[in-house]
Amino acid sequence: MSIEQRACGALLGLAIGDALGMPTQSMPRDEILRRYGELTGFLPGPADQPIAPNMAAGSVTDDTEQAMLVADLLLEGVGHIDARRLADRLLAWEQDMRRRGSLDLLGPSTKRAVDAVAAGTPVEETGRFGTTNGAAMRIAPVGVVAPVEDLGALVDLVVEASSVTHSTSVALAGAAAVAAAVSAGIAGAGVAEAVRLAAEAATLAVHKGHWVAAGDIATRLTWAHGLVEASNPSAAAELIEKLVGTSVATQESVPAVFAVLAVWPDDPWRACRFAASLGGDCDTIAAMVGAIAGACHGRAAFPEDAIGTVHDVNKLPFEQTAIELLKLRPTG
Repeated sequence: MSIEQRACGALLGLAIGDALGMPTQSMPRDEILRRYGELTGFLPGPADQPIAPNMAAGSVTDDTEQAMLVADLLLEGVGHIDARRLADRLLAWEQDMRRRGSLDLLGPSTKRAVDAVAAGTPVEETGRFGTTNGAAMRIAPVGVVAPVEDLGALVDLVVEASSVTHSTSVALAGAAAVAAAVSAGIAGAGVAEAVRLAAEAATLAVHKGHWVAAGDIATRLTWAHGLVEASNPSAAAELIEKLVGTSVATQESVPAVFAVLAVWPDDPWRACRFAASLGGDCDTIAAMVGAIAGACHGRAAFPEDAIGTVHDVNKLPFEQTAIELLKLRPTG
């Protein structure tokens, strides 16, 4: 399998997982099961969806749109991101979403930070309260650009891409874990190796930014992965919901990603559908699952009709962007 197929798999997996979770996000798991049973494909946002009412089946949410925004900035910056430009782009993105009538706006940490930037707060200070998963959800393009062989440099780029909104130990550790797992997959690693390297990256990143009291990401993602390895999917889902957690808190949603990968390590499509059924912030969890599983297994691991749907509905250049990002990835 080529590195190009893996990079395309990462961005397509991100979009596919996100779109699968669009109609189920912010719902409790028992309500998802009552309405839909086992998810088998894309669904429209129901009229009573609190964030994505009446959205077309296959539509992505803020997770994918912000990841593509990060990708664009990486390309413009030739592998680097300017914090002020990121804040400005995020603010412009939210304004555009409002014009489109969308309720899928900036998350709490990102909103607070970009408003602070707009008010004149130095960008070095605006992310000091960002603990939610906004950094982790949009970090996959960094995993395409930064080789996992140099975890220190990868973590530095994660900090560069995240700290304007999420400059806390827990958020940076969560984002580093996801970026490292994506990068590992692109380098040819399987899921087990990607999990190991994710924990290593999180251990490095937890010493960056402002310390906050939170469960240790490296410890929790390793524990969550092992917790469900021997469980059937139904039992695993209950364990993830009740013990790991599926909220927007980084220390819940990022470990939940690695738990899902333990349940479906060899089937990205099933992994994304499973993640989208968990409830809570399940569009974000499914997006991160899709990015990592797609990097590990490549584009061909997803059904062609699913790939076609996210292309046709969203009109975003996932594969072209992945190939362009790869050109920034050091080799040798």
